[in-house]
Amino acid sequence: MRITGGQWKGRRPKISKGFRGRPTTDFGREGLFNLMRSRADITDAVVLDLFAGTGMVGLEFLSRGAESVTSVELDPRAIRGLSQLARDWELDQWQIVRGDAMLFAGKSLTQFDIVFADPPFDLPQLAQLPETVLSGTLLVPGGWFILEHGERTDVSSARHYIETRKYGHVHFSLFQTPTPPSP
Repeated sequence: MRITGGQWKGRRPKISKGFRGRPTTDFGREGLFNLMRSRADITDAVVLDLFAGTGMVGLEFLSRGAESVTSVELDPRAIRGLSQLARDWELDQWQIVRGDAMLFAGKSLTQFDIVFADPPFDLPQLAQLPETVLSGTLLVPGGWFILEHGERTDVSSARHYIETRKYGHVHFSLFQTPTPPSP
């Protein structure tokens, strides 16, 4: 796995051994960031990465100039790997949080410009995740929520849904909170 764009393009971070997740492929990440380039300003964005796993999506955001990334992951091995990677690369703008991503999304007091979530495709609450993220104040007005999911999940009826794009076996559904009208 390599970083597909930005200042660290081509760099291959050391991923923790024993991680059992399904990392987002290079192809999928590259497609996602190409798609987002025309929609959202990633530079200086405050990003939340739910179900962070290997941390590759968070690193992609940082590589492309995000102000900060908060990565939430429950697996202790993944947390150790993410923390070590943040120390090795001296990434003070990367906050690693060990915790349940669903609970974090429902209770966080911080607002984010972009929320990315890559939950296990068999997560029982997967279909409710858009509502959890979009119903509170987790996103700033005009903020983006990106949900990575498999082909069997349809979230197109959720509010603020924009579109779904497919990259290989991975689907990304995009949502955007409304921006208040200008005075």
